[in-house]
Amino acid sequence: MQVITVSQLNRYVKSLIESDRRLASVYISGEISNFTDHYKSGHLYMTLKDEGALVRAVMFRAYSSKLKFKPENGMKVIVKARVSLYEKDGTYQIYIEEMQPDGVGALQIAFEQLKRKLAQEGLFDERRKRPIPKYPSKIGVITSPTGAAVRDILNILGRRYPLAEIVFAPVLVQGEGAPPQLIKALNWFNINNAADVIIIGRGGGSIEELWAFNDEGLARAVAASRIPVISAVGHETDFTICDFVADLRAPTPSAAAELAVPDTEQLLLHIEKLLIIARRSVRAILESSNQRLTALTSRRSLTTPMYVVEEQYMRLDYLTRAFANAAKNRLYDYDRRLSSVASKLDALSPLKVLSRGYSIAYIGDKVVKNTADVSPGDKLSLRVSDGFVDCTVDKISGG
Repeated sequence: MQVITVSQLNRYVKSLIESDRRLASVYISGEISNFTDHYKSGHLYMTLKDEGALVRAVMFRAYSSKLKFKPENGMKVIVKARVSLYEKDGTYQIYIEEMQPDGVGALQIAFEQLKRKLAQEGLFDERRKRPIPKYPSKIGVITSPTGAAVRDILNILGRRYPLAEIVFAPVLVQGEGAPPQLIKALNWFNINNAADVIIIGRGGGSIEELWAFNDEGLARAVAASRIPVISAVGHETDFTICDFVADLRAPTPSAAAELAVPDTEQLLLHIEKLLIIARRSVRAILESSNQRLTALTSRRSLTTPMYVVEEQYMRLDYLTRAFANAAKNRLYDYDRRLSSVASKLDALSPLKVLSRGYSIAYIGDKVVKNTADVSPGDKLSLRVSDGFVDCTVDKISGG
């Protein structure tokens, strides 16, 4: 009887599995679960499952770096893998070399994932977007030097608004080398303040051809741009991440050129209307001023200056007479009131009473008011209207 170790067993089973050509390259469909992304190493670990079974899986960095999308739990995928056994724990697993979504394209999933990520960060928020200047003096254009897009943009800008200077930055617009060139051109405009508004875009194409404008680095560069950016990628039905993050999205490159500048002909018509309104306003002001001037010059105060002096003399005479009359009336009123008061005082005067035959009796300096104030033999002094009479009391009789 031959006895083998666990390690030998696992090694033997592994060799059996790896010797089977059918298991060296097999396509498997399943749903991802227990997904783990080791960011430092770049290796992806997961489990693929269906309704009845599951299998452990790993995708090393050499293969995972080529993915256009990020795998997630619950995602249904089709993988190309080889089957082997992990000797250390004796479990078999698959080693994935390729992966694609089951039903939806990998690029579309990558697009939706990045779109969701940037939206959550607020890069699509309308409140952070910059307004497009109405009358730019410099317009930056970032696109391919060949193709219809650049010709359309330059023709429309030159026709609609020849006053603006066009600064053209030729770049690749598809392929792996396109995103770095697009980002570099965008940064150059901002560093050198070389434009008032930037048009970035290209003509139509497949999702693969437009993919450079779904680059995360480009999206962040557009969001960080101090200069307003108009995105014009593909046709009206095409949408890219660059469109969502730009300050303004144009359906086509031609439309971007029209949105970037005003129409000179329309501008001239608007200026002509303003001039007409200004002429009417000036004419109305002149007519009103002329009427006022005519009214002023027709006044006698201007045609006959002495008339004003004479009017003032007449007014002075009138005021003098009015003042004299007012003073006279006021003095008369005071005199009348004084006479009335004097009459009242005279009527109440003791001398007035004495002149009617009455007298006042004094004992010393005291006035005699009744019989109790005197006694027989007292000497009295009687005050009459024209002097004093001295007398002696002989008898006192009751009233």
